[in-house]
Amino acid sequence: MKTLLLAFVLISSVAMATNTPAPTHSRRCCSVILPPSDHAPITALATSTCCEVALVSATSEPAPAQQANKNTDPEALPPAPKSDPKSVHIEAPNLKGVIMEVRPDKTRRLLISTEVCLREGALEVLLCKKGTKEHEAILRVDVDAQKIHELLLLAGAEAGKPTQFVDPKTEMQSYKPATGTKINMSVHYTKDGKTFTHPVQDWVWDNKKKASIAHHWVFAGSIIITDPDNGKKFYAANSGDIISISNFPFSMLEIPSEITKDDAQLTFEAKTDKIPAIGSKVWLILDPASATK
Repeated sequence: MKTLLLAFVLISSVAMATNTPAPTHSRRCCSVILPPSDHAPITALATSTCCEVALVSATSEPAPAQQANKNTDPEALPPAPKSDPKSVHIEAPNLKGVIMEVRPDKTRRLLISTEVCLREGALEVLLCKKGTKEHEAILRVDVDAQKIHELLLLAGAEAGKPTQFVDPKTEMQSYKPATGTKINMSVHYTKDGKTFTHPVQDWVWDNKKKASIAHHWVFAGSIIITDPDNGKKFYAANSGDIISISNFPFSMLEIPSEITKDDAQLTFEAKTDKIPAIGSKVWLILDPASATK
């Protein structure tokens, strides 16, 4: 009965979610409001103070996947994995490729079907919205990031705040790391006829330490921006920063450590030999630490 209730709530939340088009121009002094959710409280976010906001139109043509395959065909999406044989998978209608796994102990994790869009080069983003930052992200997804946000709440995660660069009270430079529930992330995919599952960190190489990235991610929760001209609302992570490596003010998932854009470009790059061909389908698994026993 509880599993059926979860399915009903999950399906209802997705059906009620709306795809809000992004403004097609840059604005100053855009107001910031709380991300709406009927499922769980979201920590209050500070109002922005006259920051330059550049948004990507949700209706723009998708950017082509970077770095065409070199005599390698894209790998198909393998069956969705289960962390427990008795787990139940719930795929919501109208949200193809996104699955909520409910374990026997009632903890939950989220599985998202993504596509490889970059295998080599510097990284600033791990997962971007299709048609945005494919030139600096390993994976892309054609799903509204706000729906992923809502499903993470259903999975037991609590949203915090993205990185703060400026104190909203003094308007002086002031760094505060991103906050929110820790999200354990892994990837499940096929490469060269074999199926692999491992932490997503194995795909991000730290050039300085000569090892996989040691950082983890938290559910920062992004922000919602209101266009002052027409009142339309836009979930800011849809501009490209769904799961970031660099610190960005709009990230949904972010590393809670100070990593500037320049730091990321000089330090982190894709671990080419571990990543399947461009266009390959990959399950990205988001497992809230608070929901894992």
